[in-house]
Amino acid sequence: MTSGLSGTMFGGGSKKPEVSAITEQQLLSAAKAEYGPGGVNVGTVAHGCPQFKVNRNGHHVTQYEAGREGDGLAVMHRGEITRTARECQISNSEVVVKYGFSGRVLLGPRGQPGPVTLPVTVFVSDDQRRRLNAEDMTVTVDVSSEDPIGYFSTVKSVTIPIPQGSRPGEFEVFVGFTPPPSTGVGRRPSLDSDFDQNG
Repeated sequence: MTSGLSGTMFGGGSKKPEVSAITEQQLLSAAKAEYGPGGVNVGTVAHGCPQFKVNRNGHHVTQYEAGREGDGLAVMHRGEITRTARECQISNSEVVVKYGFSGRVLLGPRGQPGPVTLPVTVFVSDDQRRRLNAEDMTVTVDVSSEDPIGYFSTVKSVTIPIPQGSRPGEFEVFVGFTPPPSTGVGRRPSLDSDFDQNG
């Protein structure tokens, strides 16, 4: 089992990596700490583990009052994914990736106190940048006028079959907010334009 935690995940070589299992509390603490660029690392990530990235247009999402998209005074709330982590267990025919992500939700000037639920999509791509599967989920955070920033964290697993002749490191797992349709960009990420090439 290999593991790591940072602002964006990266691969490093280590035959005997230090293992620190991903937990929602660990990710929640990292999100609240608001580390600068580069984040904080926990353990190391062995070479060959599929990368886990936030897709290019999925780092944040802003919800506006209806008909006022783009108006800063009409923001209801804004969600941000700020930390990611992954572990993996590799066998000859498949790799199990345990991934986690965390972030925050900010109450905007037109937002209402209470629970805020935002849609998130996680998907896997192969070495040809083809999407293999996707899972839609939500994150829910409570915000109030007195405490206008709420934090979330999620940890899940995905099993990726590895065809003969392929390597686990050629696969990638992406996460990102799903933009609301009213923004005009409420489409799923395209493999050509929306993948984060820089991790």
